Amino acid sequence: MTKRTFTAVFAALILGTLLAACGGGAATPVGDAAAGETLFKQTIIGTQPGCATCHSLNPDEVLVGPAMAGISSRAGTRVSGLSAEAYIRESILHPDNYVVEGFQPGVMVQVWEDELTPEQVDDLVAYLLTLE
Repeated sequence: MTKRTFTAVFAALILGTLLAACGGGAATPVGDAAAGETLFKQTIIGTQPGCATCHSLNPDEVLVGPAMAGISSRAGTRVSGLSAEAYIRESILHPDNYVVEGFQPGVMVQVWEDELTPEQVDDLVAYLLTLE
């Protein structure tokens, strides 16, 4: 093996190791999807109606807000430059920033940042990302 080949192979190994350590590919959502599912299905969260009170898990079934069926597939296409994870997180914490067409702003409570811990938000995001 020539010195140039050795250097190229060594550099590739180092780069691969660094990318793996940094998560190098698609981001894996932080959070526990099972805990997020449990939280989503609660009828009351803190002092507010729970997610499932207003958001159906059945396609095209509107309770109050948009159905969550297929949210992971749609979320990444809603706002240019936002990943599905970022869009879902923003929609939970600041629901009027990106209102889905056909729905009115001001309907979803604006208190989730106060009612949910950061871990609970992570769990909800992880769960919603499983809904293809």
